[in-house]
Amino acid sequence: MNFSDLLHSAMHDLLAPGASLSAFRPELTLCATILVILLAKMALPRWTTSAFWLTLLGIAAALWFAYPWSWASDAIPPAHSIFTGVLVSDSFSVFLRLLLLLFAILFTTFTQVSGVASQDDMTEFYVLMLGALVGMCLMISANHILMVAMGVELASVPCYVLAGTQRQQPRSSEASLKYAVFGAGAAGIMLYGLSLLVGVLGTAHLPTMSTRLAMLIQSGGGLDRGLVLVLGGLMLMVGVGFKLSAFPFHFWAPDVFEGATAEVAAFLSIASKAAALGLLVRLALGFSFHPDPAMLAVLAPVRHYIVVLVGMLAVVTCTFGNLAAYGQNNMKRLLAYSTIAHAGYMMMPVAAAVALVGVDMGEARAAVASLCVYLAIYLFMNLAAFAIVAFLRNELGSEDLREYAGMVRRSPGLTVCMAVVMFSLLGLPPLSGFVAKWFIFLSLISAKLWIVLAIGALNTLLSLFYYLRVVKVMTLSAEPLHRPAPTIPLVSMAGSYCMVLTVPVVLLFFFAGGLLNWARAAASTLLY
Repeated sequence: MNFSDLLHSAMHDLLAPGASLSAFRPELTLCATILVILLAKMALPRWTTSAFWLTLLGIAAALWFAYPWSWASDAIPPAHSIFTGVLVSDSFSVFLRLLLLLFAILFTTFTQVSGVASQDDMTEFYVLMLGALVGMCLMISANHILMVAMGVELASVPCYVLAGTQRQQPRSSEASLKYAVFGAGAAGIMLYGLSLLVGVLGTAHLPTMSTRLAMLIQSGGGLDRGLVLVLGGLMLMVGVGFKLSAFPFHFWAPDVFEGATAEVAAFLSIASKAAALGLLVRLALGFSFHPDPAMLAVLAPVRHYIVVLVGMLAVVTCTFGNLAAYGQNNMKRLLAYSTIAHAGYMMMPVAAAVALVGVDMGEARAAVASLCVYLAIYLFMNLAAFAIVAFLRNELGSEDLREYAGMVRRSPGLTVCMAVVMFSLLGLPPLSGFVAKWFIFLSLISAKLWIVLAIGALNTLLSLFYYLRVVKVMTLSAEPLHRPAPTIPLVSMAGSYCMVLTVPVVLLFFFAGGLLNWARAAASTLLY
């Protein structure tokens, strides 16, 4: 192929209808929004809220471009590679991108209501948030090792800065420094693991890597090369586990969550985890699946390795998070350990999906669909919890759980919202948290991962104490003598925002069928 043919092929790949640029419009819109926000600060310095409104408009435009309007006619677009195969556009990436953009709209509104971004820092705050969002979109669409590394770094570096936005507080600066140092270490280990995998397999393209891996196993390979691949997989899991705050790579989360604002902690616990889980699904299925049945059978040892690794990390992470949450009085630390525990729950269906590959592809896709359901419900549960913590911080000047005593007498509506969220995080019916765990446990039953199922069910009981403790302090503990309990009526900006987030936590239990249909559509183009 000469240069002219190569240029013509590249231009066709970029500009043809339904080609790369068309599929990449949401990310391009976010990048354009960043530029517009920066230009607006220079051109219109007196428009102090320009960053907020432009961010909201840009995310809404990206959401418009991200929605596959063909789904309205029940026609799910087929999966196809974009930009010569480094990214993939399929229903799974579409669903997670929509979820991230919906969260971004809710999060941007949250920061304005809570007032976390001052007028002086508003532009930088939203630019960093949008930059991280672009990286997360790359993570969930990655089809090449280069995009895996680039997406993780682009999503991580802005978050290091966001954790230290409260510059006047030493604890915030400490959180940012810890996050950056630990994150750089985890990224270095992950990159070394990726280099080992690419060096042994001779390619960085994920589908081709699975082919080369199957050929290596089929030919007998060498023991030394097998050990290098195992080591590379472990190092890769270090980077993904760090993003998920999975045990034993969780150590940054409690300190960073406590030092950062509740708003930033919400961003890290929801958006960052959704992107990391999307990447985990890409990598786990990418290395364990091959469309050729003969090659698929050869990859059975790889699937066993991934199931054991991910399943073991899931149960240990879940157990540690729930046990470490006991005795926590700082609400952000308590929710940090809760987030760790939920990361363990959400890793379970990934292990189930890999275990079902080659056995029942439909059930494997159903396992991924259960993860999509969990992520959608988790978005509302966790954002509502951190929102209530942020609004109470504004009233009390404290994030200590003991300061919430007697709230039911002065803020009954907000107390009910917090109780609903805590019970849903626990997984009690009739709340959507029960539906989320139910679908995940069904996927474990389909995969016959009985030990993981038993430990997951046991952890639901373990989490009972600390979730109920929050409700008990707010409702049964006496109001402190030195100050009145905070008063936040539902008929206020803060109260209305919390109610908007709490209503879906209840309604999604009764309308779980519609959400499940969307999740099944999201997983429908995987494993072909």
